[in-house]
Amino acid sequence: MDFYIVLGLMRDATLGDVKRAYRRLARKYHPDINPGDRLAAAQFRQIAEAYETLSDPERRRRYDAHGPAVRVEEAAFGFEGFDFSGVASGAATSTFGDLFADVLRQRQDGRPSGPAERGADLHQSISVSFEDALRGGHRAMTVTRQEHCRRCHGTGRLAIAETRCAACHGSGVVKSARGHMVFSRACGHCGGSGRLQQMTCPGCEGRKLETQIESLTIGVPPGLADGARIRVPRKGHAGRNGGENGDLYITVRVEPHAIFRREGDDLLVTVPIAVHEAALGAKVDVPAIDGPARLRVPPGTQSGQRFRLRDRGVKVREGRRGDLVVEVRLVLPKILDERSKELLREFGKINGDDVRKELTSSMNR
Repeated sequence: MDFYIVLGLMRDATLGDVKRAYRRLARKYHPDINPGDRLAAAQFRQIAEAYETLSDPERRRRYDAHGPAVRVEEAAFGFEGFDFSGVASGAATSTFGDLFADVLRQRQDGRPSGPAERGADLHQSISVSFEDALRGGHRAMTVTRQEHCRRCHGTGRLAIAETRCAACHGSGVVKSARGHMVFSRACGHCGGSGRLQQMTCPGCEGRKLETQIESLTIGVPPGLADGARIRVPRKGHAGRNGGENGDLYITVRVEPHAIFRREGDDLLVTVPIAVHEAALGAKVDVPAIDGPARLRVPPGTQSGQRFRLRDRGVKVREGRRGDLVVEVRLVLPKILDERSKELLREFGKINGDDVRKELTSSMNR
């Protein structure tokens, strides 16, 4: 079957020629104009198929290249005929281009909802005390996330007692008009069955997901530093189309401590000592995270000098611990009596070394 011959056109016919030929032949062979005439109905089907192909530039190009063997794929969108009872104007004058758009939309609506998609990750933060971060433990928190609807179990629909579809009045077919042309398609509400056995879930409005607030107890490992992250698998947003849930990432904010500072796995504490303790040496008690520790200060200790107490720092993996680093700071008495001043003067005469000698040498270079 040659579509050009069916419409009585030359191969160089314009789109306007195609439309005029179609309208002329449709008024002659339309089944409504020739009721009961099967020959006219068959002729009209050929005319409609020829118009569908030649009025679309891409399909016409393929037809011209490959000949009449190229057929238009049957779509679930049927041509019903013409209705000349009214005058088409404005938006109602749309042509087969609009029909193809409707067919495309119908096909897209009928496709699966897409490949499995992993849910998005969630990010939250918690604040813990310095001691809790070192000891570890458990922390309660709430998470707001998208989860599969509990009412419809993530299907978006609920089963109901079978009833007639109101959209198509039980026929399973919905008709629509494009100008004078009338088309039919399977009802999207009932899938063409004319009966309804399911309804859109009112809980999620068909979206399959709902917002849920969940209470979680999070295990905080011992020794976490400020800014560390805890990963809780599959406690993020729910996946779509069978995809797995995302993860929950919790950033830990560690509150500062009054006397301890953290340097890696070591704890640093500054301890004041008196002049005579630094000069003569002493044993002093220093604070540690798990109870006081005894530090031996050797004679001649300088202010700012550091000492390391092994395994008294942060507990880390595999049972290992960091150290406690003690930095001493010399503290002079605020008020000196005359006797103390006299002793210090005598001390200065006996130990008259220039303590600023190296600084002076550097300045004179």
